[in-house]
Amino acid sequence: MIDFQAFGLPAPGGSKTTGVRKNGQRFVRDSSQRAAPWKAHVARAAVEAMGERPLLEGPLLLRVTFTIDRPLRHFGARGLRPSAPPRPIVRPDLTKLLRPVEDALTGIVWHDDAQVVVQLAEKRYGNPVGVHVVVQAYERDGDAHA
Repeated sequence: MIDFQAFGLPAPGGSKTTGVRKNGQRFVRDSSQRAAPWKAHVARAAVEAMGERPLLEGPLLLRVTFTIDRPLRHFGARGLRPSAPPRPIVRPDLTKLLRPVEDALTGIVWHDDAQVVVQLAEKRYGNPVGVHVVVQAYERDGDAHA
């Protein structure tokens, strides 16, 4: 099992921009300028967590919790407003937050993100902001094990 955190504002991925270089080669990149630095940040945390362990093999379970700051408008003079939502139901959507994390772990934690057969993901308000990642082997009978 691998369990680590990467601190900082999670950046979405997913939307792509295509183009042609001067030499005629085509390219595809994330539209978000924050996606690449966030992915590199998550990758560094994963490298530290993995240490000298080999890449995980077989089917995997991925648990990811994104923590973001609650907006100031959720607070009034007496603290948290009753109208403030308990969970962040605003952009970026959870799927777009997951993509850079999955990409960052490829070649560090697993061979290919296709190995992830079960994914549990959530967004929540809290501190510190960042992502908590747990990856573990997943058995065929449905029980995950460490």
